[in-house]
Amino acid sequence: MTKTLWKGNEALAEAALRAGAEAYFGYPITPQTELLEYMARRMPELGLAFLQAESEVGAINMVYGAACAGVRAMTSSSSPGVSLMQEGLSYIAGSEVPAVIVDIMRGGPGLGNIQPSQGDYFQMVKSAGHGDFHAIVLAPATIQEGVDLMYESFELAFRYRTLVTLLADGSLGQMMEPVEMPPFKSWPAQRPSWALTGAKDRDPRIISSLHLGAEHLEALNLHLQEKLGGIARQETRYETLYAEDADYLLVAFGTVGRIGRSVVRQARAAGLKAGLFRPISLWPFPEAALDALADQVKGVLVVEMNAGQMLEDVQRIVRNRVPVQFYGRMGGSIPLPDEILPALQGLQPTPRQQNGRRPRQVPA
Repeated sequence: MTKTLWKGNEALAEAALRAGAEAYFGYPITPQTELLEYMARRMPELGLAFLQAESEVGAINMVYGAACAGVRAMTSSSSPGVSLMQEGLSYIAGSEVPAVIVDIMRGGPGLGNIQPSQGDYFQMVKSAGHGDFHAIVLAPATIQEGVDLMYESFELAFRYRTLVTLLADGSLGQMMEPVEMPPFKSWPAQRPSWALTGAKDRDPRIISSLHLGAEHLEALNLHLQEKLGGIARQETRYETLYAEDADYLLVAFGTVGRIGRSVVRQARAAGLKAGLFRPISLWPFPEAALDALADQVKGVLVVEMNAGQMLEDVQRIVRNRVPVQFYGRMGGSIPLPDEILPALQGLQPTPRQQNGRRPRQVPA
């Protein structure tokens, strides 16, 4: 297949359509608005449902309603817009219906700015609404990877009857790269057996996230935890570069993980045996792989475009076996290799430390 030049947001939209998206409900917000605009043009051409809602709250509840009918429904937004969707995301999780959301992150907190950020890690990986649940969260580092992950999103959502989030930042949404688009998927015409499709010729079905009895709600939560455990065992994804013999490990995701490739190559050229660990699934986090690497390295540097959010997961997994340091940029500033490399080199112990003193773990 031939590669063609695509803008990130538009590439994700086209990939979602080729993955089988049937309905899109959204509201414009920079830096993801091009995704919505592309859907507004393209979906009517394909005979699919597009609606610009009155707000993000309206959009996510429209997704919820369509998902209950077994429709492959999705939305997209950016950081403060996703914040408004939190209640609806929790309803979707509590009702066990499949849905897909794209979050193109911008600077915060508050309205912040329209520059790229990774400040939604907590919001999407740890929260995504109230209650005990997780969405599958996938973080691409390139537009091609975003297209490939988008292409799998509805498969994952329907396989587990869960919410799938593609988490990227404004730089990925706005940049342009050559992309190889996948073919259109073929889906069964019949709706899933649990879907609300009208009860004229069958017994009624009920989909709800309301369980007033404590024992009933606990039973649902135990079921959800069992399902999440299965997802955690089956759906972890990550990339490594030069990690096999690394003395020092750089951990980063998304755009910063992409920059990390250049950093570890520069480090190797300078004589430092550095490796990259890039989680692609932020939930489920590839804990076992990072845990194994923590046993072989002498130090870990976490780099993010935030104040240290994934850092907490890395610290929990490493468990103080080696020093974990952090380098972060906020407000839409993208860390460059020339900034990250000195921080990585700083993990090396000084001659005094090599003579018996363990390097001190630098707090985030």
